[in-house]
Amino acid sequence: MTPVIDAAGTVGRVLAEAVAIRCRDGYLLHGHLWRADPRREPIPGVVVVNPATGVLARYYHAYARFLAGHGFDVLTYDYRGIGASRPATLKARGIRWRDWGELDFDAVVRWANGCRGGPLSVVGHSIGGFLPGFAEAADRVDRFLTVGAQFAYWPDYAAGSRLRMVAKWHLAMPAVTALAGYFPGRRLGWLEDLPAGVAYEWSFRRARMELSYPPGQREAILARLAAVGAPILAVGTTDDEFGTPSAIRRGLGYYTSSPRTQVQLTPAELGATASIGHFGLFHASWSGTFWTNALGWLRDGRNPWPEAVVHATPPCRCDTEASR
Repeated sequence: MTPVIDAAGTVGRVLAEAVAIRCRDGYLLHGHLWRADPRREPIPGVVVVNPATGVLARYYHAYARFLAGHGFDVLTYDYRGIGASRPATLKARGIRWRDWGELDFDAVVRWANGCRGGPLSVVGHSIGGFLPGFAEAADRVDRFLTVGAQFAYWPDYAAGSRLRMVAKWHLAMPAVTALAGYFPGRRLGWLEDLPAGVAYEWSFRRARMELSYPPGQREAILARLAAVGAPILAVGTTDDEFGTPSAIRRGLGYYTSSPRTQVQLTPAELGATASIGHFGLFHASWSGTFWTNALGWLRDGRNPWPEAVVHATPPCRCDTEASR
């Protein structure tokens, strides 16, 4: 076990255990279970961390240690085709974005239900905050915290960066993928390598997500997302080129049965002297601010940023008592 001292000065004992989770199609995912001090009972809950597209699970390990230091059991994992869950070759694998939710996340949730107990929360970054609705087991989740969650519809990108991002992700990425048989992102310095199916889904995503799939499957996809009932706190930052307010709201619109609260934070509100962007909130430098504040949501469903709400369905009751 490794002693961990979090930003609040609390000493915890955190053990990271390598785990393998088999999906219903036989694919084996790899990750880590970060256990809080085993002497601590009851725990405040179990947290699953869903990565962004092309981001390794280890990027979230500091955050997992932090949560475990505050008593949670935390599961981090790589999607199929990524990092520790990558096969020998990515060519001709047929892996899609949808598989990360329908197969991978579904298996992870079922596995996490066997942990020590307490409410099950999901922290989803970028696509990791949108894909849970593809999983049949998503109804077992008690609470969602999403960060910059959206499904990459290009008109939602930040206006000042849109042309550059379209050229990079919607023109160059599919062209390179067609030539290589997969997207060699690591070689280009553009995130991690991606399976061709994932790269193409990103590149050719339409305004209505379901239109990217065969007509006979669309009704079932929409019904599955609409069946999720857990409350969602969707966090965005004002300098996120991907997770703009319109992009986040577009994704939330599919979770029609969930109470949804969307907040927009500025770097200044978080005490930042530099930009945060799409990836910054998972840096350890935010352990004393964003990470600590978000504990209120993961523990008891309390929105720690009532003054930053930009949209809520049903309307948020951000009175003084509720925001304490």
